[in-house]
Amino acid sequence: MPENNIDVQQLIRNMKAGLDQYLQEHNRKNPLFIGIHTGGVWVAQQLHNLYCASLPLGKLNIAFYRDDFSRIGLHPRVTPSSLPFDVSDRHVILIDDVLFTGRTVRAAMNELFDYGRAASICLAVLVDRGGRELPIQADVAGKHLDLEANQHVKLSGPEPLALEITTAE
Repeated sequence: MPENNIDVQQLIRNMKAGLDQYLQEHNRKNPLFIGIHTGGVWVAQQLHNLYCASLPLGKLNIAFYRDDFSRIGLHPRVTPSSLPFDVSDRHVILIDDVLFTGRTVRAAMNELFDYGRAASICLAVLVDRGGRELPIQADVAGKHLDLEANQHVKLSGPEPLALEITTAE
């Protein structure tokens, strides 16, 4: 069983190092940072601060783009997405807290495309826990975890950020 005492700040530093390498290898300058609501925004805010990014942080709320929307309905406190910049022909770093099935990322990309055609999208996640249902992979991950199907990882925050791994009965 994976450890449950994970240093989230170290994972964010791992992400920054991975992003530095990715951006250099792909010659990407001045990318846009966009976090996926909620945990992805918390992680994106910290990365955005580390990079002293000149443009504001973008925030995506994918509630209307989920493939299970008709089953689960709308959460009563859905906040709108905020992309205070044009994504067209720009390099985007899409940030989420946990990559599992890939469905959240698919929904986020669908919404992002409604705002314009990005030059590229780099997916950066705090934790890649495996278990993909769609052919989506992170370009940068703070940590890879091998979890059983009945195990879940959740980020709480925003201050302080903490990861918890639980096992369902």
